[in-house]
Amino acid sequence: MKFYLAPLEGITGYIFRNAWADYFGGMDKYVTPFISPNTKKCFTTKEKKDILPEHNQGKYVVPQILTANAEYFIDTAKKLKEFGYQEINFNLGCPSGTVITKKKGAGFLGYPGELDAFLEKVFEEIYQKEEMKISIKTRLGMEAEKEFDTLLEIYNRYPLEELILHPRVQKDFYKKPVHLLPLERIVENSQAEFCYNGDIFTPKHYRKLVQSLPAIECTMLGRGILVNPGLLEEIKTGKPMEKEVLYQFLKRLCKDYEEELSGDRTVLYKMKELWFYLGHSFEDSEAYMKKIKKTDKLAEYHRIVEELFAERQLRKWE
Repeated sequence: MKFYLAPLEGITGYIFRNAWADYFGGMDKYVTPFISPNTKKCFTTKEKKDILPEHNQGKYVVPQILTANAEYFIDTAKKLKEFGYQEINFNLGCPSGTVITKKKGAGFLGYPGELDAFLEKVFEEIYQKEEMKISIKTRLGMEAEKEFDTLLEIYNRYPLEELILHPRVQKDFYKKPVHLLPLERIVENSQAEFCYNGDIFTPKHYRKLVQSLPAIECTMLGRGILVNPGLLEEIKTGKPMEKEVLYQFLKRLCKDYEEELSGDRTVLYKMKELWFYLGHSFEDSEAYMKKIKKTDKLAEYHRIVEELFAERQLRKWE
């Protein structure tokens, strides 16, 4: 089984990726949070820092592009090739309202004809002429899972490196259960290598997936890694995450953010994004999470975290 780290906007940038890889590691591939090209045709400072080769040493990193404009995609892909990248991921899964109103992400799935024309142009310019690999991260559709029949026909026309599927429709966001019933048929009919993404939070979730879909050879982990950074190791070996390793990882991550960002509030914003998920890894942590959410001082944040680690145990996952 191959394992990939999912792109999570605002969280899994290069600072997180590097710290996580040093303390946990084991991912075969890391997909970056999306790059959203515009008329300026240049990377933002944040985007450029995230894809700089010196910020991604020792890892197989794949930049992700979010756009509905083929020319923007092509221009961005060519720039990424100049940085040494040979593979790009196309975001057709983001369900955000601000994204879909611009016909981007999962919003593009509602226009299969235009999507087909987009892919035809992109594959001609990037895959054939530039010899770059292209993978797609997608949802089942906008409203209903049956939409994926048409979408898969389109995807199968192109030499995709991989098809990464989050089996929800756009309107589900992340709240409704994943649609597992059509997956066996999709795996069988996909011309591209298939990668599953969605709701793998515990080793039990992973075992259930493999038992129901033994043909799957690739899994992308996202929010499950934020809840339990040691999830991948636990899946592979059965060994649960050690509290001291988690503590050192968080110290390193906060230190790296402090070196890169300016001001307590900015650093704390990044750490609070992670703690929104990570708090679930501790037993009876609600009071500590409220304190972390309220604080605007790094010194106080460190004191709260020290108390949490001293007074609460990690949750045991099945």
